[in-house]
Amino acid sequence: MAEYDVIDDVAEASRAAEIIAAGTGPVAVDVERASGFRYSQRAYLIQVYRRGAGTFLFDPPPIGDFTALQQAIGDQEWVLHAASQDLPSLRDEGLVPPRIFDTELASRLLGHARVGLAAVVEDTLGITLAKAHSAADWSTRPLPQSWLEYAALDVAHLIDVRDALVAELEEQDKTGFAAEEFHAVLTREPKPAREEPWRRLSGLHTVRGRRSLAIARALWNAREDYAREQDVAPGRLVPDRSLVAAVIADPASKQALAAVKDFTGRASRSQIDRWWGAIEAGRAETALPLERASSGDTLPPPRAWVDRNPEAAARLKAGRAGVEARAEELGMPTENLLTPELLRRVAWAPPAEIDAASVGSALAGLGARAWQVEETAQVIADAFVDSVQEVSSASEAAS
Repeated sequence: MAEYDVIDDVAEASRAAEIIAAGTGPVAVDVERASGFRYSQRAYLIQVYRRGAGTFLFDPPPIGDFTALQQAIGDQEWVLHAASQDLPSLRDEGLVPPRIFDTELASRLLGHARVGLAAVVEDTLGITLAKAHSAADWSTRPLPQSWLEYAALDVAHLIDVRDALVAELEEQDKTGFAAEEFHAVLTREPKPAREEPWRRLSGLHTVRGRRSLAIARALWNAREDYAREQDVAPGRLVPDRSLVAAVIADPASKQALAAVKDFTGRASRSQIDRWWGAIEAGRAETALPLERASSGDTLPPPRAWVDRNPEAAARLKAGRAGVEARAEELGMPTENLLTPELLRRVAWAPPAEIDAASVGSALAGLGARAWQVEETAQVIADAFVDSVQEVSSASEAAS
């Protein structure tokens, strides 16, 4: 097994950046986080590989300043796998690529049956990667050598994979598709924060009454505050099921809360004052949450469309069939050809005149890329027109 050293200070990182700058071609980059262990999504290891330079493993927390690395590789193409997962953590460290090649997204556009990194490496290069440490706690220090070898292999073959996929994209005439998708991933704005994130609490559907929901909200917020303070994943402090159990038990005192059998977790007793305080705050709350979250501009579930908007249901059914057929012709997953949400929105509220131009304009306004509009607008317009005729015929037959 190869021995890998971790770069953990600014001076050493600067020297590594000089070596990387002297390499050639694109730069492979990967990030290891501690999801499920830490509250933050910060990078705890950044792996970089470039031909002519080699592989480098950077420890972000002690380094702190990645200006030298950004300058060394900033104007090169960065090769990542599932870039949308890693870009936020890289940006937090001041590492921002000017352009990317996403091997996972390229594999989807090419119709590969398996798109995980190990599968893509095996399918394109015939090399088998072990994925034994993918769910490890990467905030662990020191990092075991077996973990470091795993991390290094995540980037060691990525440039070769990129070259193989570039050739495939050219063969399938999808180079333009990929370029637009990569740009969209790179420039996509972060999703806005949920208005009521506490409603993500698993098991909340078993809680009845607005007062009980207020208590659940207070407990969730108290756990979030403590998890953020300790930089620990909330569920590792007190699991969701334990918070819900505390709400349902409706304890009369702090001692009664501590006696709730299902109120478990490593911080359930050590922070009992915190949880009891949250329960009391929830009981005193005057602004009670609604029984159900506000739907905002969320569309009704498609299964309800037949009763609420039968014309839209017909359009969606026909449009979906058309897009699925076109995706099959192109050899890619339907959701990569067109996000299902975009089709649903156009089907629910179509343009006044149904033709390729108006449907394409509606799709573009919702965020569809130019290549997606070109490949689907006519298909969807034709399907919508056909659906209108089918609904009319059905109505005449019923009358």
